[in-house]
This record gives sequence, structure tokens and C-alpha cells, in this order.
Amino acid sequence: MNKLFGFLALACLPAMASAEEALSGANTAWILTSTALVLFMTLPGLSLFYGGLVRTKNVLSVLMQCFSIACIASIIWLIAGYSLSFGEGNAWVGDFSRLFMSGMGRESLSGDIPESLFFMFQMTFAIITPALIVGAFAERMKFSSVLVFSAFWLLAVYFPVCHWVWGGGWLAEMGVMDFAGGIVVHITAGVAALVAAIVLGNRNGFPTTAMPPHNMTMTVTGAGMLWVGWFGFNAGSALAANGDAAMAMTVTHISAAAGSLAWVTMEWIKFGKPSVLGIVTGMVAGLGTITPASGFVGPAGALVIGISAGVICFYMTQMVKRTWKIDDSLDVFPVHGIGGILGSLLVAVFASPDLGLFSGFGAEPGSGYSIGSQFTVQLVGVVATFVYTAIVTWVLLKVTGVLTKGIRVSAEDETAGLDLVSHEESGYKF
Repeated sequence: MNKLFGFLALACLPAMASAEEALSGANTAWILTSTALVLFMTLPGLSLFYGGLVRTKNVLSVLMQCFSIACIASIIWLIAGYSLSFGEGNAWVGDFSRLFMSGMGRESLSGDIPESLFFMFQMTFAIITPALIVGAFAERMKFSSVLVFSAFWLLAVYFPVCHWVWGGGWLAEMGVMDFAGGIVVHITAGVAALVAAIVLGNRNGFPTTAMPPHNMTMTVTGAGMLWVGWFGFNAGSALAANGDAAMAMTVTHISAAAGSLAWVTMEWIKFGKPSVLGIVTGMVAGLGTITPASGFVGPAGALVIGISAGVICFYMTQMVKRTWKIDDSLDVFPVHGIGGILGSLLVAVFASPDLGLFSGFGAEPGSGYSIGSQFTVQLVGVVATFVYTAIVTWVLLKVTGVLTKGIRVSAEDETAGLDLVSHEESGYKF
């Protein structure tokens, strides 16, 4: 009997080995970690970053909005989001083959990691993207409108664009390069933020009344969490524990540091003093701008991208608020939107294998890679995403206003603060 069991065990070895080879434990462990890191970016990283930037009377409202969006996005992702984003579908949107994770079992694989893990990793991107938009309408949008708009926006903007780029859609077929979300996350969120700020109008008192952050300690804490969490965002997008992930992590860090220093230098020159707000905002600009390029460029290219992000996003912030007089409360469009656009275009340059010290990893030397042709593809992706997001976001805001009987709180409620008006709570007890 023992010999029989031994023979059966030996007979099963090839099948067991095959299963082990199909599933990579190392890659699975890394993406599990990356998934936790990306969720950590929203809860609590982005929540604290935004919470510290608003006034005392609105801190809980921002935390509540980020937390609630995380919950709503998770449920919608389960019901239809994953299927619409990564289902086979057509060039524009996925199908319904994966509704409620249909057909996805414990043994189902996506590449060499569990498909349920890929589902979770991509869910964290769907969570943070609408949460980024919160910074544009902070301190004045009704809570019910935030919930309705975020749900509609995921369905009508995020899922289709995600499919275009990462789900085998028309931009993917064109060869657009977006390693970790410059187009899918930052351009969509940034453009939606700009439209939302315009539709809602400025906060009472803007731009004549000063509205400084109420708790920079909270903001810096959140910024540190974003920096660390972004390693999961970018390096995790390699979907493997390998050299691509390591290089993506390296260039992410370099760009963040360069963006911070470039921004605070511009601020120092223009206003005479470097601010803590400036250095952390520059960090976010550097991170957002390197995101689409992180899997394709080298460290020297990342340095240039980070410096460019700090300088250009700084001046765009001044333009939006001081020249255009648009109250994008927490600078979502000039930081994330412009950063996403800048990075999505610069990747075409710095992914080239023919730039010497600045050469990237987008193609092998001698492969015939053309900066010009790739730049054209990137430009098409940027323009298409910008226009589509702007139009659909405007429509969704109008529809949301009808459904919730107005998307903005009254002037009296805005003066009182959303913490008490919307939630009957306050962030601090003195």
C-alpha cells in the first residue's frame, strides 16, 4: 500500500510542478504588497494630505469623502468595473464576462499571479482616481452629490479610459505608453477636477480672502504616505518582482525628489521663502509626472522629468488661480492633470534607447524606435482623454445636480462648514 501511495505521489509531481511554475510566489507576494501600498495612498495618505489643506471647519468632510469614495468604488468595481475595464469587449469598453468576478476562482490566474489579486490591485487605482477629484470641489460640494457624481464618473469615464489604455482598447492598439496611469489616472482626474471647479464656481471669498491650510503637519504626514505608497503604484505596475519593478521604483523616487526641489526653488525665487506646502506639492507633481514613464525611462531621464514637473506645475498653479481665477481648491488640475500630460508626452522622448546617458527602456537599441512617431501616439492619447473626460464630466455634473437638487451647498452652509452641516460633527474639540 505504501508503495502504491509513493507511486501516485511521483505520478502527481509533474502536475504539481506545473502548477507551481504557473503561479509565481515572488510576483504574487510583491503585488500583494503593492496592492496594500496603493490603497494606503488613499486611506490614509491622500485623505490626510487633503484634510490638512482645507480649513478647520471642513476637515472631516474631506476625510469622509475620500473614505466613502473608497467604499463606493470598491463595490462598483466588483459589480461591473473590472469587467468593463478588462473584459474583452471592443475597442471602447469591456464586456460583462466578469460581472461580480464571474468565472474567477481561487486558482484563476492573470499571467503568473492570481486573477483575484490583479482584480484587487487594479481596484486600488479605481479608488484613488475619483478621490483625487475631491481636491477641486473641497469645502463646497454637497455630500450626496459627491457620492452620485463619483459613481457615475467611474462608470462613464474611468472604466472606458482604463479599457482604452490597459484593457486592449484602441489606444493600446495604437501603442500608447502609460505604465502606471498618467493618462488613465492623472489626466482623467485632473481634467475632471478643472471642469468641476468651473461648474461649481469659486468658494465664497475666493480669490480675495486668504484660505490657508489649517494643519500642515497633517498634510506632510499624508505626503509622506503618498511618496511611500507610490512605489506600489508604479513599481507594482510591472506586475512582477523583477528588474522592471526595481527600475520603476528608482525613477519614481528620483522624480519625486527632483520635483520637490524644483518646485520649492521656484517658490523661493518668486516669493522669497521656501514653504513646506511647496516642497510636498512639488513631490506630488514629480510623482504624478513620472507615473506614465516609470517603466520606460532611466534615472537620468527621470531627473529631467522631475525637474520639469516641479517648474511647469508650479507655474500652472499660479496661472489657474491667479490668471484664470479658477478655484481648483487643492490644485488638482495643475499638479495631476498637467503632470499627467507632461509625463505622457515626455515618455516618448526619454523611452528612446538612443539618448546615451538619458536612454530609456521602452525599446531595444536598433529596434527602429522613433521619438516622433511615438510622440504622435502619446499626443493622440492625451488629447482624446482630455476632450472625452471634459465633456462627459460636464454632463455628469449637470445630471448629478438634477438628481440631488443642486450640487453645491448654500452660502450659509458653506460659511458654517461642511463638517457640521453635512455630518453634524467637528474635527477638533477645544
